Amino acid sequence: MPQSRHPLKLLLLSTSVGALGSGLGGGVELTLKNIAHALQQRGHQITIVAPSNSVLEGVSLVTIAGELQTTAQTQGRNAPITLPKNSVLANMWAYARQHQPDYDLLINFAYDWLPFYVTPFFDRPIAHLVSMGSLTDAMDQVIEQVALEFPGTIAVHSHAQAKTFEFADQCRNVQNGFDLSLYKFCARPKHQLAWVGRIAPEKGLEDAVAAAQIVGTPLKIWGVIQDTAYWNQICADYPDAPIDYCGFLPTSELQHRLGQSQALLMTPRWIEAFGNVAIEALACGVPVIAYRRGGPAEIVRDGETGWLVEPDRVDELVSAISKLDRLDRPACRRQAEAEYSLDAMGDRLEAWFEAILKRV
Repeated sequence: MPQSRHPLKLLLLSTSVGALGSGLGGGVELTLKNIAHALQQRGHQITIVAPSNSVLEGVSLVTIAGELQTTAQTQGRNAPITLPKNSVLANMWAYARQHQPDYDLLINFAYDWLPFYVTPFFDRPIAHLVSMGSLTDAMDQVIEQVALEFPGTIAVHSHAQAKTFEFADQCRNVQNGFDLSLYKFCARPKHQLAWVGRIAPEKGLEDAVAAAQIVGTPLKIWGVIQDTAYWNQICADYPDAPIDYCGFLPTSELQHRLGQSQALLMTPRWIEAFGNVAIEALACGVPVIAYRRGGPAEIVRDGETGWLVEPDRVDELVSAISKLDRLDRPACRRQAEAEYSLDAMGDRLEAWFEAILKRV
């Protein structure tokens, strides 16, 4: 669709589980960055509200002090709603309430109860980009209330993510997009595999480690160690595995090292909402071996840009690794360019925003 004829003033409210640039926000950090840049390129005025110590170049950034929220994926289905003393989430939304007259639309990136609860009390419309599937009963309930009272304001990253909610038909799928100029194609990889993500139980890193040990191929691991006990247990369980933890890297460094890999392994235990790193890998020409679960299953073209295997099956990961020579690395890059550019995402976002504003 054509770009919006009327530039919008947009206030983006970041995740409240970590500062932008820390890696604690997982894929939400990269998603927010890409969305902000895509919209700025189209002439929209962007301001981001985020926790203290956040860093994001090239965008107007308002940082807010306060205690960080606990991540939703660490809680059970019956977890109560909690806010710490001097909650940064509450402080961010207090700022939004005070400054809302300055903006046409507010965009919420936090997977937390408060932004959805306060939505009816705001004068300006709020678009909610939900970053995870169904995790707690309280979140499901409050998101559904907003979906029904404010139709069209809930967006997700994949159909698989939407289907975890009973109100799936109320969700708009906007996928994701990337500045592909930041990702360099690598035609000749080294003898190594890659795994990228937050190191936490729901990401299933141990399966990738087990597969790497069986095939004897070095596994490079990038990401924030969010659960130290979990990481230590993996190291104890697989003392002889050829793994190398390489830390959390910014995009400029990650894409270079990731591009040198023969394949990216994605082994989530839960329903991944999308899988940003799958697109980052494809953009570098790296095939993706992923469990047929969640967002990655909608990204990978099985047998063309990667292999989809049955979830939680290390033997199938091993089999897929043995078939990497059948895949075409240039095809991986072409898929990223065709489906996941900033321009493609900008079209999807503008269509979503315009639909919301027509209802106001």
